[in-house]
Amino acid sequence: LIIKKMFTTIHSFRRNLIRQRYHFSTDKHPSLDNIKTVGVVGLGLMGHGIAQIVAQSGYNVYAVEPHQDALDRGVKRIETSLSKMLAKDVKNNKITKEDSDVKFKEIMGRIATTTTIAEAFDCDLIIEAMPEDEKIKEEFYKALGPQIKPSCIFASNTSSLQIRNMGLSCGRPDQFVGLHFFNPVQMMKLVEVINYEYTKPEVYETVTQFAKSLNKTTVSCGDTPGFIVNRLLVPYLVSAMEMVDRGHATVPDIDVSMQLGAGHPMGPLHLSDYIGLDTILSILEGWNDPDAGYSIEKHGVFPGIPKCLQDLCAKQEFGRKSGVGFYKW
Repeated sequence: LIIKKMFTTIHSFRRNLIRQRYHFSTDKHPSLDNIKTVGVVGLGLMGHGIAQIVAQSGYNVYAVEPHQDALDRGVKRIETSLSKMLAKDVKNNKITKEDSDVKFKEIMGRIATTTTIAEAFDCDLIIEAMPEDEKIKEEFYKALGPQIKPSCIFASNTSSLQIRNMGLSCGRPDQFVGLHFFNPVQMMKLVEVINYEYTKPEVYETVTQFAKSLNKTTVSCGDTPGFIVNRLLVPYLVSAMEMVDRGHATVPDIDVSMQLGAGHPMGPLHLSDYIGLDTILSILEGWNDPDAGYSIEKHGVFPGIPKCLQDLCAKQEFGRKSGVGFYKW
């Protein structure tokens, strides 16, 4: 009992120190009604899809990329994806070609672009969709906090990293959440909403309602590596890769076995190619980082890194995105 009280006192002391060091919002009632303009930082594979569905849902969007060429590529991705979606609606007689053209202009008209994050000062919510590198993200949030209005909520689209250090880095830990979309964002219905010890309940509820307003189904998860989906999915993918390493089965036989034997829509190695082998490698490297502070007691046992995955990534063969992975695309 004495030890328990001691740890409770230490934990309370640390929380008070953090509260003294960081800004905590005085806005008692953030709500979905306050979300009008959304910043999306990073217009890559995930970010361009997030920006598109946010604009489609009627919000104004600030799309941010630090380099103009990356910004141009991201906008082109949005235009291509949106055109395909509207063309499908025309083909299915849901809308006319004239309505499609009007809708395209309306949606793209809601997206403003910038290479300077400070121009997103007035955003009500900023969603970061940068590469899965914790150090890069933490440095970004350190720079972001002072440049954006105090009431803005920050959300990371991280798929595998714990959000705590990012939340503390931004200087407003109670206004920080994880908001994990799935690829392709335009089609996948699920969003994982992640909170941690400092997230205000009102902020968490606001972001959850925001995700639902995008016609997504939300699930709640605490701040654990990989959250729900990837913590269950990645070990499964690794098991398939380890079978390849051991020479126990071929890539096609592994995939067809899970399709026809377990009723999965695609096999684990096909799915790995679709996710991106570099993304899976990055997740595993993060989980196996000895400096990450993970423990078996709190986080369980993480899978190792299969040799075939390392070899493919070393050859820049990342799956569908590069044209070659476990399969040729």
